[in-house]
Amino acid sequence: MRFHAALLLLAAPALMGAGPPDADLVAERAAIEQFQALDQRLQDIGWKLVRGNAGFCSDTVAATGLQLQDMASYGRPDIARAALGLERDFAVQTAANGSPAGENEAVRPNREVTFIGATDPNAIEAGEKLDWRRLKRVHDALEQELDRAGRMRIEFAGGEYVHLTPVFACATRFELAGKGGRAVADGSRVVIGAEFEGFAMSEDMLAAAIAHELAHNVLKHREWLDRNGRKRSHVRATEREADRLMPWLLANAGYDPEVAVTFFEKFKPSSGSVLFIKGSHAKWQDRAEAARAELATIRAQLESSDKADWSTNFTREIDAEQGL
Repeated sequence: MRFHAALLLLAAPALMGAGPPDADLVAERAAIEQFQALDQRLQDIGWKLVRGNAGFCSDTVAATGLQLQDMASYGRPDIARAALGLERDFAVQTAANGSPAGENEAVRPNREVTFIGATDPNAIEAGEKLDWRRLKRVHDALEQELDRAGRMRIEFAGGEYVHLTPVFACATRFELAGKGGRAVADGSRVVIGAEFEGFAMSEDMLAAAIAHELAHNVLKHREWLDRNGRKRSHVRATEREADRLMPWLLANAGYDPEVAVTFFEKFKPSSGSVLFIKGSHAKWQDRAEAARAELATIRAQLESSDKADWSTNFTREIDAEQGL
């Protein structure tokens, strides 16, 4: 098993337009906090999934559940700083509930960050606006600090500091995009648009949608498709596997695995088919049945252990190293 020292990462949203100098700071802060509330839901659920399944993922990371934000990522950094009452650019974005960061009361949203280890992230050069690259470089520095020291020192404005000791989690980051309503997985991230309809769902239904995307990552579907091509039969095979792994991931995160079945029955997602041409996904009824077929094995696992070991008891439809 290969271990990487990393944090869950989020690029701050580009919410701020080129507004007037006398922008309504109350409204701007409300917009930021509204985005953060969605992000908090995503991170809380994501943390449960990656932490609960860490024992079965082939790639894990040392994670604290902390996400930072950088005012350079906004369209108007000056307005964002003023709205949040910051002198500098870096602050806490979210801390996932149940994570090392989330369990530390000093780590709270929008609290200004002055040092990460011995590095002042605010001193790193950045573009004038909409620059996500500096945030990435800072998270790279966090990764190095965890790798070097096995813990991370965060200092806040005013001089108070905390040390965060990471735990291992599956190697996927969860990112909330400022626009759009799609949910996608790219191998290392699950990216959810702020307009995703799942945010109107209950927590367990939203968790089911996120678990499907996480399944693509932990089963290394993107790597497999890169090697074998993205013809329709290949894509459908990976989608079937993701549907079938959903209840396993949910069970290990503390959710009822049957939620995976209920998700398809309630929301009836489209298969993407057109006339007589099959879509990239099966019909929702078939997807529900595929998830249901896993439940007996999962429950048997949970009766003998507190976890459902999909790394050895989940039957793959594709050869992860070869073709179908």
